[in-house]
Amino acid sequence: MERDYLPICMEDMKKRGWIQADFVFVIGDAYVDHSSFGPAIISRLLERYGYKVCMIAQPDWKNDKSIDVFGRPRLGFLVCGGNMDSMVNHYSVSKKRRQKDSFSPGGEMGLRPDYATTVYCNLIRRTYKDVPIIIGGIEASLRRMAHYDYWSDKLKHSILVDSSADILSYGMGEHSMIEIAEALDSGIDVKDITFVRGTCYRTKDISGVPEDSIILPDYDSLSKDRLEYARSFYTQYCNTDPFAGKRLVEPYNAHLYVVQNPPALPLSEGEMDDVYGLPYMRTYHPSYEKDGGVPAISEVKFSLISNRGCFGGCSFCALTFHQGRIMQVRSHESLLDEAKMITQEKDFKGYIHDVGGPTANFRQPSCEKQLTRGVCKNRQCLFPKPCPNLKVDHRDYIKLLKELRDIPKVKKVFIRSGIRFDYVVADKSDAFLEELCRYHVSGQLKVAPEHISDAVLEKMGKPGVDVYNRFVKAYKDMNEKIGKKQYLVPYLMSSHPGSTLKEAVELAEYCRDLGYMPEQVQDFYPTPSTLSTCMYYTG
Repeated sequence: MERDYLPICMEDMKKRGWIQADFVFVIGDAYVDHSSFGPAIISRLLERYGYKVCMIAQPDWKNDKSIDVFGRPRLGFLVCGGNMDSMVNHYSVSKKRRQKDSFSPGGEMGLRPDYATTVYCNLIRRTYKDVPIIIGGIEASLRRMAHYDYWSDKLKHSILVDSSADILSYGMGEHSMIEIAEALDSGIDVKDITFVRGTCYRTKDISGVPEDSIILPDYDSLSKDRLEYARSFYTQYCNTDPFAGKRLVEPYNAHLYVVQNPPALPLSEGEMDDVYGLPYMRTYHPSYEKDGGVPAISEVKFSLISNRGCFGGCSFCALTFHQGRIMQVRSHESLLDEAKMITQEKDFKGYIHDVGGPTANFRQPSCEKQLTRGVCKNRQCLFPKPCPNLKVDHRDYIKLLKELRDIPKVKKVFIRSGIRFDYVVADKSDAFLEELCRYHVSGQLKVAPEHISDAVLEKMGKPGVDVYNRFVKAYKDMNEKIGKKQYLVPYLMSSHPGSTLKEAVELAEYCRDLGYMPEQVQDFYPTPSTLSTCMYYTG
């Protein structure tokens, strides 16, 4: 059978000769079959393992029939709120409604509800009382335990409690989703699927939970005492590693607990290649053409995801909780194959827009021991200074970029996802900086010092301003050496916890003295499950 989109209506399902779907996947975004979209990865992976998956994108949550497109699935419903948390998608940091939703057809706002994952689950439960519901994606992942919710300004339950879903798959979910599917397929009751890494589940009885599990404070204590919440959050933060992380139990009352199993193991290079080599259509479903397509595809259509995870550990970033701190990378062959596919697209103009991930220039774990013993619980790899065990080596990334530049039809390869400038400064060789300035900058390079006050940078988990200043000088010197006039655009953040008016003035004066007029400054946004949000809520 030739490549095609997964069924979005009964007619599509019949064309494939299916009588019943194994899984019906309900998503808050439009249906985009591209490896930058979580539901595309999970649905294609399930398909690879022989499961029949049908997609319901952006159902009308005010109409119970909208969930009934394919009838009852054989194994269960999968629910994902979208590529972003639905509240971040809907509201700016000042809690004003955004005008555009890049993940919806034509950028139209209002096609998904607030707290989408919970609303979709309740919609399903009204029609199908006993069908297993598995939730995943960024919204579920970062709300998996009790969490501060900025929009309601209160501590919310684990999303498992409010959504009444059966299992929550946190993180990227490939390993856990296949294990859940195989368990359901073998006839195991969803309530007995309590053994899968990278999942959380609700239970009335924790007598069977292993003895070395950590019992967190109960929800009532967290609601009454913010210091207790800070302690609980830090315990969770210290247990995000697949090798060292313990099982966590959060009590809600005497008869309700949420149990978080240890994180799923990182994907090997071969597994990463498999995931990104699945038969994606690489764009949005043609049914959206009449609305003008889905804007989000333009950001990723000519970009390559080369890695996952980040050992940078910034306080305001949720990556530690979602992808983890261990780097997972794709092979050169896999990336070159995808790049060659990109060059065949009819609207390809010769430019690969990005080669990276959360951090573009991390291409291996920060040190050898991580792949057997995990990351350190009580120290960071780059902050406050690079760890003595940190491996700083850009050679593999340089080689990859050169191979991509040599592909016929490729005029230029840009790097637009974050470059960790402190990692560049820590490199004794300036070969990468030269390569970057010579071939991969489009006139200006964006980097993220975030602030210039060391007092604020310390709370952010970022290096002191002297490291940024060293990078600025090295970048300027390198451009002079190769005879190019290229600029640095710093990303800056205001209102981070720990920043007072004094530090805000310092930042303004720094910009003034540089003669730099920033077009944008990110106001700190307290999104679920970051250290900075915990600081914001608890003071």
